[in-house]
Amino acid sequence: MIVHVTRTSSATDHATDVTGGPAPLGASATAGATRSTAESQTVTYPDVRHRHIAGISREMNGSVRLLRCAATGRLVKQGVSMTHLHVMWLLEEHGELPMSRLADLLDVSLSNATGLIDRMEERGLIDRVRVPDDRRVVLVRLTEAGQAVLDEVQIMREDLTQSILERLDDGQLERLHASLQDFRTAVRAEAETNTGLFEAYHRHASDRAETGREPIR
Repeated sequence: MIVHVTRTSSATDHATDVTGGPAPLGASATAGATRSTAESQTVTYPDVRHRHIAGISREMNGSVRLLRCAATGRLVKQGVSMTHLHVMWLLEEHGELPMSRLADLLDVSLSNATGLIDRMEERGLIDRVRVPDDRRVVLVRLTEAGQAVLDEVQIMREDLTQSILERLDDGQLERLHASLQDFRTAVRAEAETNTGLFEAYHRHASDRAETGREPIR
């Protein structure tokens, strides 16, 4: 069975404008379905399973983008940019990092990374230390002020998630809970298979074994 789904870039597609992704697939997304627009792109899925996988991926990505914007918008207005947050999340996950490694993770040049870290250090979000055994090596680490910013983001996320979940009825909550449990089981299985891609996951699992608590994220 081949299912054809037409994706559009219409300016009147409100779901695309709000979530950053196309509208969810529903009963109207039948074989050969077409929406009238000036520009369209047809994606073909080999079966219903792949159509569901693609739809779930779009819904998850769109929801994550909305939650990220809502949970960090206030900090961005205060001058803490998304790039600053990304750097701090990397340091929270990996611990102290050399400037060269941080530049690689950010996919920017060393000079660009240095300018970014200079500005973050001025705000007290990170600091730099030299390795005693090799003073040429500079490590970047998260400060208490930087960790406080990440903690604030986590609290905002949790409060927002709570408000959103309150909009669901008991049946919806039960189905969502069961589905997320299945999803997390699949994520763990993938992590065990692709250990290199889930390096931070395995480090956090080790942290939980040592401290008995979940890491802050």
